[in-house]
Amino acid sequence: MNWNGIILGAAVFLIIGICHPIVIKMEYHWGKKSWWVLFAAGLCFAAASLFLRGILPSTILGAAAFSCFWGIHEILSQEMRVLRGWFPENPARHEYYERRRKELGDKIGPTPSHVHLRDKIRS
Repeated sequence: MNWNGIILGAAVFLIIGICHPIVIKMEYHWGKKSWWVLFAAGLCFAAASLFLRGILPSTILGAAAFSCFWGIHEILSQEMRVLRGWFPENPARHEYYERRRKELGDKIGPTPSHVHLRDKIRS
């Protein structure tokens, strides 16, 4: 029996599962400007993948590299999710989010009513 497919599938599943909360935390703490961390990690994983002899470890590192590259797109999308009120915003960065909401206006789309209620409570 060949277990490589099962191992690769499980590894990719875990990599994607780990990257999702990492993207959320990175946007929360550092904002979308932290995309370069994912880019650097992706380059490191890709380079390491090129130098491994085994196909399975090389493939897993390649999957990790492209998950990091996809995370760059997701960190930019995560900011929009925060602006829409789908995810909590970092209170320390509230002014930034308010400025972005004003800049983007209708491009953000509908925000849940609790976001507007929260803003009324703060003022």
